[in-house]
Amino acid sequence: MSRKRVFMKGDRSDGRMERCPEPTIDQLVAHYHGDVYRYAFRLSGRVQDAEDLCQQVFLIAQQRLNQLRDPRSARAWLLAITRSQYCRLCRRKRPILAEDSEVALDAIAEEVPEEIDAEALELALASLDNAHRTVLLMFYIEQMSYRSMAEELGVPIGTVMSRLSRAKARLRQMVLSSELAHGS
Repeated sequence: MSRKRVFMKGDRSDGRMERCPEPTIDQLVAHYHGDVYRYAFRLSGRVQDAEDLCQQVFLIAQQRLNQLRDPRSARAWLLAITRSQYCRLCRRKRPILAEDSEVALDAIAEEVPEEIDAEALELALASLDNAHRTVLLMFYIEQMSYRSMAEELGVPIGTVMSRLSRAKARLRQMVLSSELAHGS
């Protein structure tokens, strides 16, 4: 759900609002703080890290506001900064190790329940490794294409497709096993 915003300012002498060619950092924070925070939380899985990421994102946005070419793509620009800062944070904490574990496709249920427990989904998403969680969020939250994801991550498009497929399968498996364990 891409929300395009028109930024306005009200400093005309007649009191009417007029379009701003470039949004201010205050306008970006007011309009997109919630989106950036939710995305940061989904990436990090921790409130404190999400808050730190949010703060860092808007500091960087303020410094690089002149790099925002189209104000209508401000949300995508901020989410890309969020992902970039999260990846940077992960590299500082510890190197990301490649996993080569296979998903048992026969263990995944054929039917997905109509309603999925939000808490189970949050826990499952948080327990995915960074590579798989990142592609899921890039695809579903940032609504990026496979090609864009491949370019951003610096990997072949086939790798993006397989990571996304494995991430969906793991997420489905974890959510369904949680649903079965709780008898929902």
